[in-house]
Amino acid sequence: MRFSDSRKGRGGFTLLEVVIVVTILSILTAAAIPLVRNTVKREREADLRLALRQLRQAIDAYKRFNDGNINSIPIEWRTQSGYPKELKLLVDGFIPANVIGTNSAKIRFLRRMPVDPITGKGEWGQRSYKDAPDSTSWSGEDIFDVYSKSSDRALNGTSYKDW
Repeated sequence: MRFSDSRKGRGGFTLLEVVIVVTILSILTAAAIPLVRNTVKREREADLRLALRQLRQAIDAYKRFNDGNINSIPIEWRTQSGYPKELKLLVDGFIPANVIGTNSAKIRFLRRMPVDPITGKGEWGQRSYKDAPDSTSWSGEDIFDVYSKSSDRALNGTSYKDW
């Protein structure tokens, strides 16, 4: 008997081996999909927390600047509460009204408007100083707080609007 004759019948996998391998791969894939989906959602939630923190810190910095330099903010942007009239002002900035001389450096509180990672848009829900803490309508007077406009729920069960 020659060596090549003994290998003739053992050329590939049996049908049973292929079915077992496909079944195992299917089970592993089915287990991995929810894990990947939750990982992506968790990353978006972390990005949302960061964006909200940046916006709120910028609003607070504007308020501190306004309280310390009452006459520095241009008249058309002043509010009674000291909070900004619109979010765009935090990015565009302004030249302080009481600056005399050649120094005309703009004061900015944000480099760019953060995008809501849940909705994918740069639009944020806004609350005024006089609005209720859970209000979803903005009085238009000033911007005291921001929130996501998404109606989805987070992994912990809370609504993104409540963050």
